[in-house]
Amino acid sequence: MSSEKNKPMLTLSAKIRKDLGKKVKKIREKGIIPAILYGPKIKNIPLEVDLKEFEKVYQQAGESSLVELKVDKKDFLVLIHAVEIDAISQKPIHIDFYQPKLDEEITATVPLVFEGEAPAVKSLGGTLVRNIHELEVKALPQDLPHEIKVDISKLKTFEDDILIKDLIVAKEVKILKTPDETICFVAEPEKIEEELAKPVEEEKVEEVEKVEEKEEKEEEETKEEEGSKEETKKEEK
Repeated sequence: MSSEKNKPMLTLSAKIRKDLGKKVKKIREKGIIPAILYGPKIKNIPLEVDLKEFEKVYQQAGESSLVELKVDKKDFLVLIHAVEIDAISQKPIHIDFYQPKLDEEITATVPLVFEGEAPAVKSLGGTLVRNIHELEVKALPQDLPHEIKVDISKLKTFEDDILIKDLIVAKEVKILKTPDETICFVAEPEKIEEELAKPVEEEKVEEVEKVEEKEEKEEEETKEEEGSKEETKKEEK
């Protein structure tokens, strides 16, 4: 994953936002998204960002790649810490930009990207079973990978599997999961339903936990930004 470091820094322009509270509805109608910039070394700054420009950058950066946020004449290295999505339009309606300390490791969730073709699927008629779709990692902000690739071409038989320890990541990146945990394998045709049952149940539990965590975070953050991030977000909803 060393190639991550060689990629050019993604940039995004933002403006200081003067419309606070309920007034943000008007700027959303113009394709502008309200946002907040915060971090351990800066005060909360209300911002506004062009929706289309943000979506382009977010698609490439996700929540684990540093972005150069240009605000007026100042540049901030930030992570897209959280994006609030409208339940109906499925469009972003609020963004949290977080400026981390570059000399301290942080934890981030990184998606797994499955690449290649598994011979056990193509030649033997099996079904690829993915137990894990994303991983929590720890690293300095500038070393965080955007994604972690999983080469499934190694799955030649039904006995083969890919474990956490088989992943190739930069030495600066620590995966916060048991090395011997299975990421994926190929199930035999007659065992597909049996093998899929447990992973599906586990994923549902993980999804419920994530929703609960998000709701708790949103509850906590809805009291900021009118003098603090929490108060402003509460007014905008």
